[in-house]
Amino acid sequence: MRVDVAWWHLDGTPQTIESMRAHLRDHTLDHWTQVPGLRLKIYFADREQNRWGAVMLWETDERPPLDELPPNAALALIGRPPDIRATFEAEGTVEGLHDLASLQALGPAFAGTASTGTAITGTAITGTPVAVLTPPNGPGSNATVLSQEKMSGEKPGRTTTTT
Repeated sequence: MRVDVAWWHLDGTPQTIESMRAHLRDHTLDHWTQVPGLRLKIYFADREQNRWGAVMLWETDERPPLDELPPNAALALIGRPPDIRATFEAEGTVEGLHDLASLQALGPAFAGTASTGTAITGTAITGTPVAVLTPPNGPGSNATVLSQEKMSGEKPGRTTTTT
């Protein structure tokens, strides 16, 4: 499996997290639902650092050629390539217990839209590492997503959150 990560610092660009969120909600979703081999695409925002980006998880080590992917809307809107772009091999994945039938159209960008209808209650899982990523071209820094239990010392359990 392959993981692609890209993000932009929005300072000095014509975009804001709110404008990127609106574009995602209004224009982006349908383009990516039909991409062969794309298992999951997660858009993320960091308000403190004014960053916007995405993580894409591919079923194999290869993704389709760039000319077969939907246009990079963030690149066009922001007006320059991402500040950070990295590719990793997924060393492992874990799916925890959850109540969601699908991850399609979740998050603040889709809250209250026809895509979700109403706010969705999801389940956050603690206690299990989610993935370990390593760069595909030799040694480098590894990224480990730690569970909330490891970071805070809390006992494993289920926490209900509303998105």
